[in-house]
Amino acid sequence: MQIAQNSVVAFHYTLTNDAGEVLDSSEGRDPLTYLHGAGNIIPGLEKELEGHGSGDKLQVAVAPSEGYGEVQPALVQEVPRDAFQGVDAVEPGMQFQAQTQEGPLMVTVTKVEGDTVTVDGNHPLAGEKLNFDVEIAEVREATEEEVSHGHVHGEGGHEH
Repeated sequence: MQIAQNSVVAFHYTLTNDAGEVLDSSEGRDPLTYLHGAGNIIPGLEKELEGHGSGDKLQVAVAPSEGYGEVQPALVQEVPRDAFQGVDAVEPGMQFQAQTQEGPLMVTVTKVEGDTVTVDGNHPLAGEKLNFDVEIAEVREATEEEVSHGHVHGEGGHEH
């Protein structure tokens, strides 16, 4: 079976940046499984997997616009330290959920200088070209329930 709308795909992958550094990998774990066409993985990778089948190996380069987007400077902001009430030590690398007019947004602390904290709401891989080495392990037809829920269910159904 080939990957198409509403198929369940299981694949192994290694993700690297342009410098060749491994950013993520399924090595030593179960393959990543998703419902094709439901927006469960980044658009550029999903588009490139279409039409492939079990056992296929491919290399995919995904531009930022088809991955986690371009860096949006407006999502980098300086906020007062007292915005982090109840947190004893605010340090670079810490993540918080901020409430915005558009809803909740995960932000990462990038700098702390005195009473000013710089936070970045961009995805950590925004602006990055993503390089995937992929091996497709399995392709099957999704169940009606998986299609209606928009995601894959594990063996024996789901728990939501």
